[in-house]
Amino acid sequence: MASIASQVVLHPVTSQSIRVLNTTIGRDKLYRALQYFARFFAWLLLSRGYKIQAARWDALKSHLALGRKLLRLGKFMENAQAALRAIAAPGETGERVTLIGRHLGYFGYLFLDNIVWAHNIKFYNLLPSTAQKLNKRVMQFWFSGIVFSIAHGLLKAGRLANEVKKLQSQTWAEKSLEAERDLKLHDLQVAREAVRYQFIIDLLDVWIPATNIGLVNLNDGVLGLFGLITSLMALRQQWLAAAGKK
Repeated sequence: MASIASQVVLHPVTSQSIRVLNTTIGRDKLYRALQYFARFFAWLLLSRGYKIQAARWDALKSHLALGRKLLRLGKFMENAQAALRAIAAPGETGERVTLIGRHLGYFGYLFLDNIVWAHNIKFYNLLPSTAQKLNKRVMQFWFSGIVFSIAHGLLKAGRLANEVKKLQSQTWAEKSLEAERDLKLHDLQVAREAVRYQFIIDLLDVWIPATNIGLVNLNDGVLGLFGLITSLMALRQQWLAAAGKK
């Protein structure tokens, strides 16, 4: 038994799991996956008439959401810095504008989310009407950030596709130049995969704030599944990063 326990505790998967969960982002993505699974499962139980069981999962969802707000305290400054860097950075105008819009959207979302957290824990009390307006504003900023991210992904994907076509149409007699071209093509393909991956995440996530601000009307089951999928996709990125892979 001791040998089996030792193998489990010291297994490489266990070690990598610890490395992922040692990061704030890793823990946040895991909690987010559990939160949206709870949202989906609570909806499923409620739709089948299991009100008591559904209330238990709904409470788990709410507490995980509140706990994740604590992990995001001050995170808006990362987006403020990223927006300033994007303003000063060279590059395509459309990509830069949409990237700046993305970071500003997330800045507003995370900054106001900190105020919502202070209100939820009763550290700073807001009027019910003010709290409701603030929650809606948080969702509006989140929605705008994702929309800008989608636009940025489309523009960047188009540029990378054109660069790939341009490189593929070129031929060199020297093997060293051809090897350099192949290396650039590989880097471009990796970048394209990353853009596609983020695009899928954004395309699923956008429906969550869109529903909360009243643009669409999707039920908690659909939103829970969308959130679960994107959380697992983001957690996979952290897992690969912990393993030293891209």
